[in-house]
Amino acid sequence: MMISFFENFFELQKGIHQMLFSWVPFSVGDLLYIILGAFLLYYAITLFRKERRNNSLIRILMIINIFYFIYQVFWGMLYFQTPIIKKLASQKEPDVEKAKRLAITYLEKCKTTRQSVKEDGNGVFIMTNLTSIQKEILSQQAKLPSYISGKKAPQILDIKPSLFKNIMSFTGILGYYNPFTAEAQYNSELPHTFIPFTTAHESSHQLGFAREQEANFVGYLIGIHSNNLELRYSTEFFTLKSLLRFIVEEDPEFVENILHQYSPAMKRDRAYEKSFVLSHQGWLDDFFGFTNNLFLKSNQQEGSVTYSYFIDLLLNYENT
Repeated sequence: MMISFFENFFELQKGIHQMLFSWVPFSVGDLLYIILGAFLLYYAITLFRKERRNNSLIRILMIINIFYFIYQVFWGMLYFQTPIIKKLASQKEPDVEKAKRLAITYLEKCKTTRQSVKEDGNGVFIMTNLTSIQKEILSQQAKLPSYISGKKAPQILDIKPSLFKNIMSFTGILGYYNPFTAEAQYNSELPHTFIPFTTAHESSHQLGFAREQEANFVGYLIGIHSNNLELRYSTEFFTLKSLLRFIVEEDPEFVENILHQYSPAMKRDRAYEKSFVLSHQGWLDDFFGFTNNLFLKSNQQEGSVTYSYFIDLLLNYENT
């Protein structure tokens, strides 16, 4: 009963926030974060002044508590919704052999779809119209199976590039949802193979799916049935990579064989992704990986090291 209240409240506040902020061309939520950070920095500096120390500490604690309370009311309680896995007819443990068969299927899907999309002068996949992809995502939201999602899918385009893209590239964060403004953000510096699916993932948070791997699964449902080939390829490629990450601990030779079977175009895309990741590794990546792991575990989710819940959902969905 309590969770139902917060689900309904989420829809109300999301509708108001999107009406207020969706028309703004930049991320209002990011601007709010910058202002909040400036206030906290100011009060943190004044902590070193003895005559203002107590007052500054109280203000810092007030800001953090108000921020955390609003976060929980707007978003945090959604982590306690009924898990999607319980809505699926089949609830079997992940099966590596089935994952292998599915990986072969998605390898062939990727090969076929990759032939129909555009690439740059280096032969790497590029998007031609991100707005068209985003509109397609909104259209596919309304077509999700009712037994998985009974959530309202408003046709409001509120997906924006993050103002923190330069920092994000060094953190391993692809995108995020801002519960204070109902905006979905993505890192526009990412390789284009990442962006369509990342956008679908963040739009799933906008629908009200709080858990990361459930947002991945809903993003998968949005992209895999799409007529937009750029969105579909990004989704198929993400799904294939996820399956291979699941399989590799049990059968690394199988994964190596699949990687060898990538089409030349897919190999170029993979090489570009790897070069992007390697060129942006550093202490920020390690720090945000650690803090993200803590955040996931504190919100009823698996840590960032294990992403098997998406595979659970994928394999059980394929059984239905």
